[in-house]
Amino acid sequence: MSSLSGTGLPRGEVPAAFDGGAAAYDRLVGINPGYHRHLRISARRLGAADGSRVLDAGCGTGASTAALLSALPHARITAIDASAEMLARARRKKWPATVDFVPTPVEALADEGPFDAIFAAYLVRNLADPDTQLKKLHDLLRPGGRIAVHEYSVRDSRRARWRWNAVCGAIVIPAGRLATGDATLYRHLRRSVLAFDGVADLCARLTGAGFTDVRTGTVPGWQRGIVHTVLGARP
Repeated sequence: MSSLSGTGLPRGEVPAAFDGGAAAYDRLVGINPGYHRHLRISARRLGAADGSRVLDAGCGTGASTAALLSALPHARITAIDASAEMLARARRKKWPATVDFVPTPVEALADEGPFDAIFAAYLVRNLADPDTQLKKLHDLLRPGGRIAVHEYSVRDSRRARWRWNAVCGAIVIPAGRLATGDATLYRHLRRSVLAFDGVADLCARLTGAGFTDVRTGTVPGWQRGIVHTVLGARP
């Protein structure tokens, strides 16, 4: 088992950690109040037209894909992930023919675009070089295309950091250990969120990658001020 730094797992070890947690992942997020609802909120905020070609970057077991389909039932979705086990779990579910699951990290994307919209849920925090990859995502959009980054961010709020630490320590890490026998992924989640950008810095990353009309919204429930949607457009 890898040791965790103050920022979580080394980025190269994150896909393997998700592989190890894949079997219990849906069960654990299913007991997280608001998890699926918040993804649907961000998918609606994306503001894409139904029938659009959408990239689901970091689809995991398909929760973000399902959220996109709830907002855009006729979208043509390319869903990618670096974790083979998470993607295998996603593929076992029932999907329309308009959804295609592709085993690849975002870093390996080449000429799959242009997309009308990109949805990136809990992805940017786990990238080794988020600035470079956000620029790549920008370039994969058609002009006028939009991105929604759905992500944890607590650095700008002392109250949000306290609440995040309390929930992780009392619920998330013990539940992850009980379900999988290994809390590595869930300790990574806690530490990586604490080390990640504040909302203002994340907005600045999108602006630096070339996105315009960058704006944000949070979600209801205990995750208010912890989970955010950051939106941007390719001019």
